Amino acid sequence: MHIRNERAEDTDIITNIHQQAFKNHPQHAPGSEPCEHRIVELLRSANALSLSQVAEVNGNPVGHIALSPARVGKDIDGWFLLGPIGVLPHYQKQGIGSALMRETIHTMREQNAKGIVLVGDPGFYGYFGFHSLSGLEYPGVPNEYVLALQLGKDAPSGTIAANKAFEDAQNE
Repeated sequence: MHIRNERAEDTDIITNIHQQAFKNHPQHAPGSEPCEHRIVELLRSANALSLSQVAEVNGNPVGHIALSPARVGKDIDGWFLLGPIGVLPHYQKQGIGSALMRETIHTMREQNAKGIVLVGDPGFYGYFGFHSLSGLEYPGVPNEYVLALQLGKDAPSGTIAANKAFEDAQNE
């Protein structure tokens, strides 16, 4: 497996990865279409992808992860929102998502980011050091699913404000 930055020719492949990865995901109502691929498309068109990496197996893209800038409370710089992350169903449970996570965290440490925030499964993301914090919130999401990984000296506090792409993708 190889992890690399997104290339211009990857856009359709990344869309397909997220469509397939989230097609039957339990977070989506039966019969509803996933919106994760639209989040990436909207972030890309807004020039708001801080990090967009593709995992390849035998030269074929099978996974993708995205980060975009986020405001955390009054802190407007240095924090990034992770999401979405997706792996083609046939390649899930083989460590590809974990490899994408490790590479992303490594990259953000090298860039001296203050940290990464996300909304997700504490069981999965806890493995990488993410945890919920008192005083950190994302509107409409139970606190136990609002997670952070502090990379700098200051702990995150306040409401997470994501790029408009997250809301727009859900409202389409």
